[in-house]
Amino acid sequence: MGIHDGHRARLRDCFRKDGLAGFDGIRALELLLQYAIPRRDTNPIAHALLDRFGSLQAVFDASEQELCEVEGIGPAAAVLIRLVPQLARKSAVDKAAELQYIQSTADAKDYLNPRFLFEQDEIALLLCLDSQKRVIQCVELSRGVVNAVNVSVRRILEIALKARASSVILAHNHPDGQMRSSREDDAVTRQVYDSLRAVGIRLTDHLIFTRGGVFSYQDSGAMQILGFY
Repeated sequence: MGIHDGHRARLRDCFRKDGLAGFDGIRALELLLQYAIPRRDTNPIAHALLDRFGSLQAVFDASEQELCEVEGIGPAAAVLIRLVPQLARKSAVDKAAELQYIQSTADAKDYLNPRFLFEQDEIALLLCLDSQKRVIQCVELSRGVVNAVNVSVRRILEIALKARASSVILAHNHPDGQMRSSREDDAVTRQVYDSLRAVGIRLTDHLIFTRGGVFSYQDSGAMQILGFY
């Protein structure tokens, strides 16, 4: 038995008993790293990660290259760390998919929010609904810069028409945390609204997701202010 085996076993036992309820960020990382670093004390490495990145969230946001710059972190540990938030997002997306009808802005937020969890890229999504507001499909439109949506209106139309959607909801995220629409957002919304309206499809809402909350064009009155309805 190694010098650290007793401590490792105690950490695992604590997790089995109460989950992560009694764990701070250091102990949580320490436990996780045990499964990629079997023969070293992972406590100093967990400290080093939090010292470098500042928070547990920032650790999980870090790239593989950034993680490997921390002493004690190799490719296997970096992949394990990056796997955690992506598994969490995939699980949350699967759970949200159980919501088959989008009857309100709250429903749309609940359905779409998991798709933006832990995202550092700016992405845009199109949620297509039938006449009963039942979900037909949710499609990623772009990744990187949402302004690119304005050159993808043809794709939005193709997706909505192929799905035979009666209405759609446009959504994107602001990774920088700015929970309000920009002039560019307004312009994209206008272009998408006008293009869809011409073929008899309604743009119900445009949602902007941040880590601090969600901005809704519909609930904020922006759709009416911009003269959409």
